[in-house]
Amino acid sequence: MTSIIDPNTIGKPVRPRRHVRTLTGYLPEVDASGKEKWPKGEEKVWKSGMRSLDNNVNSITKSFVNHVQTSLARQPYNLDDLGAYQAAALSVRDNLLVNWNETQLQYTRKAPKRAYYLSLEFLMGRTLDNALLNLGLKDEYKTSVKSLGFSIEDILDKERDAALGNGGLGRLAACYLDSSASQELPVWGYGLRYKYGIFQQLISPEGNQLEAPDPWLEHQNPWELPRLDVTYGVRFYGHADRLDDGSGRAIWAGGQEVLAVAYDVMIPGYGTKTTNNLRLWESKSKRGFDLNSFNAGNYEKAVESSNSASAITSVLYPNDHTLVTLNMFGKELRLKQQYFWTAASLADILRRFKNMGKPLTELPDFVAIQLNDTHPTLAIPELMRILIDEEDLTWNAAWKIVTNTFFYTNHTVLPEALEKWAVPLVEHVLPRHMQIIYDIVILIYLFLAVEKKFPGDRDRLARMSLIEEGQPKQVRMAHLACIGSRKVNGVAELHSDLVRTTILKDFVEFEGFSKFGNVTNGITPRRWLDQCNPELSALISKTLKLQKGIWLKDLYKLEGLLKFTENKTFRREWAAIKQRNKERLAHHVLTTLGLTVNTNAMFDVQIKRLHEYKRQTLNILGVIHRYLTLKKMTPAERKKVNSRVVFFAGKAAPAYYIAKLTIRLIVNVARIINDDPETKDYLTLYFLPDYSVSLAEILIPASDISQHISTAGTEASGTSNMKFCLNGGLLLGTVDGANIEIAEEVGESNVFFFGHLTPAVEDLRYQHLYHPIPIEENCPALAHVLNQVSAGLFGDGGVYEPLLNTIRQGDYYLLSDDFDSYIEALAMVDDAYRDRDEWIKKSIRTTAKACMGKFSSDRAINEYAESYWNIEATPINGNK
Repeated sequence: MTSIIDPNTIGKPVRPRRHVRTLTGYLPEVDASGKEKWPKGEEKVWKSGMRSLDNNVNSITKSFVNHVQTSLARQPYNLDDLGAYQAAALSVRDNLLVNWNETQLQYTRKAPKRAYYLSLEFLMGRTLDNALLNLGLKDEYKTSVKSLGFSIEDILDKERDAALGNGGLGRLAACYLDSSASQELPVWGYGLRYKYGIFQQLISPEGNQLEAPDPWLEHQNPWELPRLDVTYGVRFYGHADRLDDGSGRAIWAGGQEVLAVAYDVMIPGYGTKTTNNLRLWESKSKRGFDLNSFNAGNYEKAVESSNSASAITSVLYPNDHTLVTLNMFGKELRLKQQYFWTAASLADILRRFKNMGKPLTELPDFVAIQLNDTHPTLAIPELMRILIDEEDLTWNAAWKIVTNTFFYTNHTVLPEALEKWAVPLVEHVLPRHMQIIYDIVILIYLFLAVEKKFPGDRDRLARMSLIEEGQPKQVRMAHLACIGSRKVNGVAELHSDLVRTTILKDFVEFEGFSKFGNVTNGITPRRWLDQCNPELSALISKTLKLQKGIWLKDLYKLEGLLKFTENKTFRREWAAIKQRNKERLAHHVLTTLGLTVNTNAMFDVQIKRLHEYKRQTLNILGVIHRYLTLKKMTPAERKKVNSRVVFFAGKAAPAYYIAKLTIRLIVNVARIINDDPETKDYLTLYFLPDYSVSLAEILIPASDISQHISTAGTEASGTSNMKFCLNGGLLLGTVDGANIEIAEEVGESNVFFFGHLTPAVEDLRYQHLYHPIPIEENCPALAHVLNQVSAGLFGDGGVYEPLLNTIRQGDYYLLSDDFDSYIEALAMVDDAYRDRDEWIKKSIRTTAKACMGKFSSDRAINEYAESYWNIEATPINGNK
């Protein structure tokens, strides 16, 4: 292991310090009283170097041209939009670097307690526009690049989304990093630097989803800083031999060792100099190229080690909730990803902590580690391994440190979605960690503590065990995360209550209710209003007579919009902005798919990762029902119907057959109904491929209604519902996740609810399983729709039988039970939309109430900081 000396890792602020040379200059000498003394002449050099850059238009232009010539080695006559983007990004990065260095130096000086957010995904989206927003330099850069013959819009469009995630889990992590920096909280993120991300989604002529690599790193990524000298060795396989001295220690040796190499991404706060860090790990071979094998003529063996190591961070495996569809190689690779990332992150965290000169027993006083779902749970046995095997702590002392350092956020109550790993696989890949997990079961937790509190309750012991019996046995990662963490939280009030009363009920009874809390998810209003909907942001600022910097960091001020709902001029401006956002979306569809969109229709949007519990299938079957109804109408009757344009976007896991069939059905239904001369003026349908943050930024501001229609009790929270509401889109959904809390804020008259409630779900599933009612009796309208699909109305009906049979046989997600209610809710939406003036009032109320401060990620991150991590804001000198 090698490491660097930088402002994050050096200095002991509680003790006198001599002059220290760092990568970014000198740290001054500090005497016992804390007074700084600089070397002769160094203070002026250092402080002038850390001063904010001059950011008038002329200086920005000079910086841009300088990067064109010196960083890109190009000249104006051969500079295209991509080169202009790279030059602009490098120029903006100069500003971030100044603030980043000041931030890290301040953290080193003040030595605050820090929080570290471990997430397997960080769905960051494009960075340039967000950086300009947070730095307050949008207008200056727009003017500068225009003077050089470029359009800021064209330049922004050249940036590719960072392919570091798939769905809501990764976007939540990105929002939390933004809010942490904006709230001046010392929070770092840790993730993996995927070379190809998840995949680029293509649609075949038959409507099938095809997956292609997403080479998002094919051009220089100006937002990352390679830290090639920040590396850690990570071991796999081998053997773990226990010492027979009674200490519980073991020696883990042999196997494969790869290097984790750090890449840093700066995370700027809004309206502040605070610039935090996202550290991503790339895997590389420790041995590199095997020259001996090459010389012997065995080329495959010569590169085998390098290829095996680099594969760890090549591709993000999408989480299809069960992992059962992955082959053994895929499962092993995903396990290696999780350990590689957590091991490197812990090594980095401990290095930084040790350089403070504190004893390890004080680790929980200076470090809080948040586990975003179960993916980073291996950090718990890894920290135990380090403390016992490498630091010679006793088992009890190590466990006390571990259980006061980690915090666990649960993101699902679906039993099949709770991550498990086969014991033989863990023993093979991580032999020492499997020993530690068994030791936790035997020495600390179950057979001592649980048995003592609930003597003779063998069923409880089996339910709570970290090991699930079976062939093969499985390690229950949610249980390990629960018992190894100081606090556990869900992400919406309903979800957190279900966590406490269902999947973790035994642990609540054992450890007490106070350990299990709730932090409702939130979104950053900077990206999800000001950046994606700038006209609406400007209207809000003008109407409230507030600078946007004020209300963007205090969304409770949006409640001031309520008194303007009766103002006709304000409503007219609001509606006009919505219409222009629709036209922007229509232009995107025309330029990317060559299809024309009716912008005078209602825009109905569902954009989510494809999964059965999210029920895109219910939506498309509802579209078919609407189409069949329109076909039965006379021309005169159709003229009374609201025109509706339905948009879908989202990716299905490559091995998720049913989800991919749903995409195929959507695409082929669209082909039929969009070309039907009788109905196309009243109903059209579009599936937009390759869903991303950037595409969401176009879709969300354009929506009139958005659908969040998961089976009750299955969606932990959802955050896209918050994004739509913040942009004035009304919500159609089930009584599930954060939908409930949004309705509580905005009032149910402004939300369209349908479907059975959570308490009824299990009874209905039991009925489907043991007392099934033919779908023709249970829901004739849905049965007719299914029969039309089977009959080939939208192509070969036989192709869709596996999908249709999930409803006809078992119907685990209760589509047949909720379909009639869903159609009624859609009719209520139609009725409400006919009164456009009242609809705009609902839209304004939704923005003002449904997504005010409660659903800001600023509020959520402050809850974590105060009630979980116990960290405080650490302002940077000169912050605005």
